[in-house]
Amino acid sequence: MSDLACRIASLHVHPIKSLAGVAPLEALLIETGLEFDRAWMVVDERGDMLTQRELPRMALVRPQFRHEDLVLRAPGMLALHLRLDAVEGATRVRVWDDEVKAYDMGALAAQWMSDFLGTRLRVVRFDPEQTRLADRKWTGDVLAENAFTDGYPLLVAGAASLADLNARLQARGQPPVGMARFRPNLVLEGLAAFDEDHVDELAIDTDEGAVRLKLVKPCVRCTIPDVDPGTGERGTAVGELLSTFRADARTGGGVTFGMNAVVLKGVEKVLRVGQTVRASIKF
Repeated sequence: MSDLACRIASLHVHPIKSLAGVAPLEALLIETGLEFDRAWMVVDERGDMLTQRELPRMALVRPQFRHEDLVLRAPGMLALHLRLDAVEGATRVRVWDDEVKAYDMGALAAQWMSDFLGTRLRVVRFDPEQTRLADRKWTGDVLAENAFTDGYPLLVAGAASLADLNARLQARGQPPVGMARFRPNLVLEGLAAFDEDHVDELAIDTDEGAVRLKLVKPCVRCTIPDVDPGTGERGTAVGELLSTFRADARTGGGVTFGMNAVVLKGVEKVLRVGQTVRASIKF
């Protein structure tokens, strides 16, 4: 084990699961990851989650925090304002295999999302009284809470890993892609390409106190990295390239990019772009 110094290059919050994200300069760390990350979700009439896997145009819906609202904008649509402090009726929804308590965000939000995406949808918010834990197979003794994330509170990626991927894409005559396709929460600068695969813990000294994050599972990728966030159209180049060199035996040969992480220490501390990070590397 050895320690390497790196820094937070960017932070990313995706308020509504599978819509575009925002890149704040700072973000509060809470039990389920970064505050407001995947706190809302789009569901069908049965309450089952929907993502860019089924509806790639979801990538075109762009959120913005403004005063007390979450504002959604999409091509050809008037802005939709969702109050941060208001919900409507209680409901139950399904995220992967988990049925959880949530709150519906009302008829206007449902109609707006349905009109843009062309199918009958609802928008829901995670019930903070609900406990949804990450897989103990990977987290061990850590009881890691999630909102509507796929399975873990945080996703960590390295800036050098994206640069390596883009060099390989360009060698194939393909255009480079942005980190938004991989939907991380923390992007680290200063690690070598794919060094995050071997990180055990990240230690960050914030103004409010110490933060410790443990990287527990390589993130197996689906079709979403092949969705162009600028057009909402799906290609194949990213997934095809990753499959040639990113199969990870720890996940049974799944094609991976980035590492899922859990919070060991630091709830209610603030992460900021530029903060120094000590990464404990396992060799």
